[in-house]
Amino acid sequence: MPINQPSNQIKLTNVAIVRLKKGKKRYELACYKNKVMEYRSGVETDLDEVLQIQQVFTNVSKGAVAPHADLQKSFGPKSTSESIILEILQKGELQVGEKERNAKLEQTHTEVISIVASKCVDPVSKRVYTPTMIEKALAELSAKKREEGEEDVPRWSGVTDKKSSKAQALEAIKALVYHQPIAIARARMRLRVVAPKRVKERVVEFIEQVEDQGYEGGDWECTAFVEPGKYKSIADLVASETRGKGRVEVIDTAVVSEGDKS
Repeated sequence: MPINQPSNQIKLTNVAIVRLKKGKKRYELACYKNKVMEYRSGVETDLDEVLQIQQVFTNVSKGAVAPHADLQKSFGPKSTSESIILEILQKGELQVGEKERNAKLEQTHTEVISIVASKCVDPVSKRVYTPTMIEKALAELSAKKREEGEEDVPRWSGVTDKKSSKAQALEAIKALVYHQPIAIARARMRLRVVAPKRVKERVVEFIEQVEDQGYEGGDWECTAFVEPGKYKSIADLVASETRGKGRVEVIDTAVVSEGDKS
């Protein structure tokens, strides 16, 4: 004789669980693996691609759906299903197995080191550092004890699974530049851009620091610092918007602006 499944139970398989404790209650979402971090980093914006089902559970493994009354009590009477799901997705803890978590952390560690190495140089020689040298410098920072009065200075304590590799790499760069375990600065390219005024605002979105700018014959001319990875975007934009009449010239490939010098 078949056993009927209770109406408040939903069975799901191959899920990644995001869990949040709120108002002494535990709430969970059933998500697709690898999609949670993509959503948190902004890579994925479609909830249907992140959630297996737009439903809040008290226990995903048992398929137990959270009662509406509990949700209203925990999240507030004016909360909606969507607002509750978004809060759990953003603030909840992603549940993964120890082996899977370690593999993900190792992958994130490698990605962070690679990003940092691609964005930093020796401020004197302007040469890039190898990933091994960056790894050793970050290991030195993570082993360093926090001193009194250093509560607000950039810190590095190793990778986590709660942030994207890009976000953590930026934190690592800030800590390296501040503490200088090795002589290091963010790498930039110095470019000269010549384009019509109407293109200026879109180009400026890619620029990190303007060194000099002005107008000549109706064209906007600018010398600026940009991250090396932004060069192609600027060149493509100027070429497409000016039909080849604008110019993007590389003045120097690895420079350190005044604000980065220690």
